Amino acid sequence: MMKTAQLTLETKWDKTFPKSDLVDHKKVTFVNRYGITLAADMYCPKGVNGKLPAIAVCGPFGAVKEQCSGLYAQTMAERGCLTIAFDPSFTGESGGQPRYMASPDINTEDFMAAVDFLSVQDNVDADKIGIIGICGWGGMALNTAALDTRIKATVVSTMYDMTRVNANGYFDAENTEAQRYEKKRAMNALRIEEYRSGVYSRAGGCLPLPVPEDAPFFVKDYSEYYKGRAYHVRSLNSNEGWNSLGCMSFMNQPIQQYSSEIRSAVLIMHGDKAHSYYFGKEAYEAMIRDSKYTTNKELLTIPGAVHTDLYDNLDVIPFDKMQRFFEENGVK
Repeated sequence: MMKTAQLTLETKWDKTFPKSDLVDHKKVTFVNRYGITLAADMYCPKGVNGKLPAIAVCGPFGAVKEQCSGLYAQTMAERGCLTIAFDPSFTGESGGQPRYMASPDINTEDFMAAVDFLSVQDNVDADKIGIIGICGWGGMALNTAALDTRIKATVVSTMYDMTRVNANGYFDAENTEAQRYEKKRAMNALRIEEYRSGVYSRAGGCLPLPVPEDAPFFVKDYSEYYKGRAYHVRSLNSNEGWNSLGCMSFMNQPIQQYSSEIRSAVLIMHGDKAHSYYFGKEAYEAMIRDSKYTTNKELLTIPGAVHTDLYDNLDVIPFDKMQRFFEENGVK
């Protein structure tokens, strides 16, 4: 049995959203199979007894649980589920060294470890567990659903496929062998430099406000969220960003390889005005292509919504639909 390491956890409410009077909240920790201790916020509906359905939430990629994953978790707890929003390995209040690293393997394990944790809680029905992945963690949620048969239903919100964007660039604009080679060559040169110095550099977070007028809309969209209305001191997107080599392993490890073999229910939801819409739309198409398990798969396109609308815009995030989807697919 792996032991949980001691983490330093903030005790005061420091979320970027208001605390609900309808749920109880507490900090919890659990350990993954790599021995890394993860920190999470647990939300439980007040006045509800017996075993509850449960949902683990994570994302966006480079965010912390005090941002939109916590908002999703608290809202779904208001609707009757025990939920946790967790910080991935190497980020936020979770453990792991060096900091601000990412890994398709370890991050998929983070989600599976969250399911482990929920499965042994006295007030959770282990046969009624779902997951929600937001942005880059939407792709990770699909990868987890393809691997973890305990998951009854998965919701993917405004997703990125982090392997695709790292290998091909935004909008697949760098999708040639020569472009990939030059990126890898530069990264490997940086590896030697940083190994020699013993200091790991950071790649930089979102642009500070105000964002230059000639910046692409999605760059402004991110900065207004991370540097503005949802700034958080522990969010790497709000500050100095990922380790400069933090996402190198994503370049040749596609995570959607077996999505067509997912038997459990999946809802992919995306705004049609999001720069990232192609990720969600094409992930859905790949998931149902040549699949025997299409009747419980759904793509929900939200007209007029941009990428970060599904982070924190309560007029846009379809929580009613999400609740019905989980309930109709065994998480109730």
